[in-house]
Amino acid sequence: MSRAARATAVGGAAAALVASITLSPGASAATTRAIVAPPDKIVIEIATVNGSGCPLGTAAVAVAPDNTAFTVTYSDYLAQVGVGAEPTDFRKNCQLNLVVHVPQGFTYAVASADYRGYASLAAGASAVQKASYYFQGSPSTVARSHPYKGPYADNWQATDTTDWAQLVWAPCGEKRNFNINTELRVSAGTSDPTKTNSFIAMDSTDGDIKTVYHLAWKQCPR
Repeated sequence: MSRAARATAVGGAAAALVASITLSPGASAATTRAIVAPPDKIVIEIATVNGSGCPLGTAAVAVAPDNTAFTVTYSDYLAQVGVGAEPTDFRKNCQLNLVVHVPQGFTYAVASADYRGYASLAAGASAVQKASYYFQGSPSTVARSHPYKGPYADNWQATDTTDWAQLVWAPCGEKRNFNINTELRVSAGTSDPTKTNSFIAMDSTDGDIKTVYHLAWKQCPR
């Protein structure tokens, strides 16, 4: 698949890498147990962004006005095998290292994450979307994966949810960067990669889909 054709199929919106911006009203609220978010605005900055799935200038972060979620938008995150694909295109990844400025007296955790995109998989091919989350210096890592099998040609959606008791909270009173590692991988399987092209993208054909991370909040001990 040519770069031009791939861009048409995926249709990713051009999103500039930003330090911190505010999401428009109407963003999704957390669906976990009710918790009051801090009234002061939180700011999320991208400390580093690395990976073949998020070249410079193709990932953007935005915070919901009510502090219940933030979104990450990708515009060039696609893994593929087969016709038109390079040997290394079967796997793409992205690591975001985020600096989250939290109002004093509060701490947060990522309660759930909504991933969406588009996939076109030939019969016999397969794909997987993976994600892991951890705070800088913490041994606790939360990891999730979602497989897909061909034939498949449609939007896909996956949600990672963590039980309240298993949430990994940011340490109170400490500044720890939050890391999000995501991966897209495609396997030709029993399909014929000399005749077909299979891909999975963290985006959608209309360019309006974003990855949404829902936040849980609690007050720190005094």
